[in-house]
Amino acid sequence: MTLTFPQEGACMCGQVRLKVSTPPIMTAACHCTGCQKLSASAFSLTAMIPLEGVEVIGETAIGALHNASKYEYCPNCLNWLITRPAGMPFVNVRPTMFNVPAWSTPFMETCASDRLAWAKTSARHSYAQYPPEADYGPLMAEYAAQAG
Repeated sequence: MTLTFPQEGACMCGQVRLKVSTPPIMTAACHCTGCQKLSASAFSLTAMIPLEGVEVIGETAIGALHNASKYEYCPNCLNWLITRPAGMPFVNVRPTMFNVPAWSTPFMETCASDRLAWAKTSARHSYAQYPPEADYGPLMAEYAAQAG
């Protein structure tokens, strides 16, 4: 199935919508204890979208950690929508906000050292913490090749 852009998604109540105009550069599952708490699950799922490829329609509220990275939520239903990692050229969107199943399939997993013993993913690559900076280029190229 060929995906057309833009793709639109929304929080549970629909008050905040997301419009994505470019494909993800990678997908991931993060097992860090912070993501476990934020998602109330074993890990969080992420689709990494270039900054210019994401439009937020509606007002968001900052939640979670109030630091250089911004965690944005719907102020009404409190869905965690996106994370803007400080200094990065991408936005992490919660892929389950969209009707694109492939975006919820993690290509890599991070913070595997914090993984709950029973939590398994189908990720091709696993890192105890985060990939070394030198790995990102090859990872993104491999992801682009497999995503078509």
